[in-house]
Amino acid sequence: MPGPVTRIGITGHREIPEAAFSAVRSGIRAELRDRPTTTRALSSLAAGADQLFAEIALESGMRLTAVIPGMDYEAHLGGDEVRATYRRLLKCCVERVELPRERTHEEAYYAAGRYIVDHADHMIAVWDGAPSRGLGGTADIVDYARLTGVPVTVLWSPGVRRA
Repeated sequence: MPGPVTRIGITGHREIPEAAFSAVRSGIRAELRDRPTTTRALSSLAAGADQLFAEIALESGMRLTAVIPGMDYEAHLGGDEVRATYRRLLKCCVERVELPRERTHEEAYYAAGRYIVDHADHMIAVWDGAPSRGLGGTADIVDYARLTGVPVTVLWSPGVRRA
């Protein structure tokens, strides 16, 4: 009988400065290396950390679950390239979780982050350590994970600040 499926979730900044990118990418690779292919990766497939994590999870042979915030999500992801990557990654997902519509975009992001934490055995946070810039930001999701006892690995380059 196979062992339990490990579930790894991502939370992180949409913009990763060039000075932090290499450390973040290698950190995600290290976190996902040598995990069984039954490992499930959970991501909202947003720009930045979410899409990078999803790409590396797929390269590692993991099964990807998209957690879609309850809003007009794709329209708010960013430019054409980000939306094209989102659609490509979405096609690679073995599961798609569409969350109920929320009153505001911030509430939708927060609900998606909480869903990922609630369904993960471990979280990766691409986080500079600064407070969230709005409800549902990375700091809020890291706080929620810690409050609920889900282990979090924070990836960033010391001293690097976001714009």
